[in-house]
Amino acid sequence: MAHNGPVNDLPLFSALRTEEGRTLLAALRDHDPAEELAIATRLRREHATELVSAALGQARLRQRAVAKFGEQDAYRMYFTPNGVEQSTRKPVAEYRARRFGELGTAEVTDLCCGIGGDAIALARAGIRVLAVDRDPLTAETARANADALELGDRIEVRCADVTEIAAGPGAVFLDPARRGGRGRIFDPEAYSPPLSWAIEAVRRAGTGAVKIAPGIPHELIPDDAEAEWISDGGDVKEAVLWFGTTPGTRRATLLPGPHSLPGRGLPDPAVRTVGRYLYEPDGAVIRAHLVAEVAEDLDGGLIDETIAYITADELRPTPFATAYEITDELPFNLKKLKALLREREVGNLTVKKRGSAVEPEELRRKVKPQGRNAATVFLTRVTGAPTMLVGRPA
Repeated sequence: MAHNGPVNDLPLFSALRTEEGRTLLAALRDHDPAEELAIATRLRREHATELVSAALGQARLRQRAVAKFGEQDAYRMYFTPNGVEQSTRKPVAEYRARRFGELGTAEVTDLCCGIGGDAIALARAGIRVLAVDRDPLTAETARANADALELGDRIEVRCADVTEIAAGPGAVFLDPARRGGRGRIFDPEAYSPPLSWAIEAVRRAGTGAVKIAPGIPHELIPDDAEAEWISDGGDVKEAVLWFGTTPGTRRATLLPGPHSLPGRGLPDPAVRTVGRYLYEPDGAVIRAHLVAEVAEDLDGGLIDETIAYITADELRPTPFATAYEITDELPFNLKKLKALLREREVGNLTVKKRGSAVEPEELRRKVKPQGRNAATVFLTRVTGAPTMLVGRPA
């Protein structure tokens, strides 16, 4: 694999921003990574070897970044490998910037700014940003991105340890590093900076937000914070602790939309027999412990007290869960399922599981679906008993 160029090398990164560097990057925009050896050999006839390696590394990062930032921004921006991995997806950053705007804040100090994804969204929402990161290359990348997107007059970037920076007036946004040398960090006090420090920094400002892992235990959420879980296109992306909003609220927000569901402090829904419809709540709803709110809105109950599937007799539109019409309820038995699918001529089989040890691929291999029809099978428990529910999207 070619050297990733700009990983630790500030002079090389600066060279990518010269006219020669920008021309190289433009030429590599749609390059095929499988052809890199031939491309590198050709380019090295006219450019320095190190610069070609750096440009190829940057071009690869830009291609990966399209999924998060969209083509228009990704091919103008600069990235580090960690920056692509850890930066906020553009729709999520834009949504959060709107929330900051609704809080009436004109300035935000963005601590641990990374390559500047959130700072860019805030600046585009009309907010002035002081963006701080302690890694020199990361800070330089954030500065390059502010310039590349013509936001340099709204974003000031500083390379400093965030624990030594006095936040400016206005709100604070903090995105502590949740990955270390060995991968993901699960203890919030091992974040960099620790979660307790991050929370205190935002409390001192009076208004702001701390980005946290979606799997944070609810008992670690402070009473004076609003906790919001955000999913984008059905994938839970992050959780955020907000200060200066509505303390004690739990909220699930689904993008695109946004569709926002605040908690109402409801008890767990009752368990009932499986009705005509099964609803699969969005991951953000489940993480926020708001399945009861969705069940109440659907006039539904749970199929099992430990499983986050809602059942109801009527079909009601909701952005917070996907509805399926259930045609069959069977005790777990692969022979019976195979016979049923053959009788229905089901070749296109979607397998979902919750509360079952059986892997979807294993089940598909054993039942060998064939035919012109489609179905969804849920491997789950109904009032404690291993069960198969067969249906189709409603």
